[in-house]
Amino acid sequence: MYPAELVKPMREDLTNVGFEELHTPEAVENALAKDGTTLIVVNSVCGCAAANARPGARMSLQNAKRPDHIVTVFAGVDKDAVDAARAHMIPFPPSSPSMALFKDGELVHMLERHHIEGRPAELIAENLMDAYNDHC
Repeated sequence: MYPAELVKPMREDLTNVGFEELHTPEAVENALAKDGTTLIVVNSVCGCAAANARPGARMSLQNAKRPDHIVTVFAGVDKDAVDAARAHMIPFPPSSPSMALFKDGELVHMLERHHIEGRPAELIAENLMDAYNDHC
């Protein structure tokens, strides 16, 4: 587990633009039970989360179409919530950071770490925007 003061600014990278933090498995289940589209960002302390994932997720929200709900769980901090989110991302293996778009609780688009690491935030945002345009 990472200290709260270490991850606070990393959490705020997403919560400051409207992402809801999910800290428990029940919160994850409730988020995915909502009608419409839900983007879950599995946040992380790694460099690719800071340089690519979080900025890409923020940029993607500038699209005309966007998810109805935007939520986040933090790997290495909210273990049970992350495990619950990842259970809905099967058959994709656990990775962080990662991003998953759900429509009415069904997984419709996935960005794994290997889609994020080493790619510019703009490319990640474009990938997400394409998914929003298809599913939102």
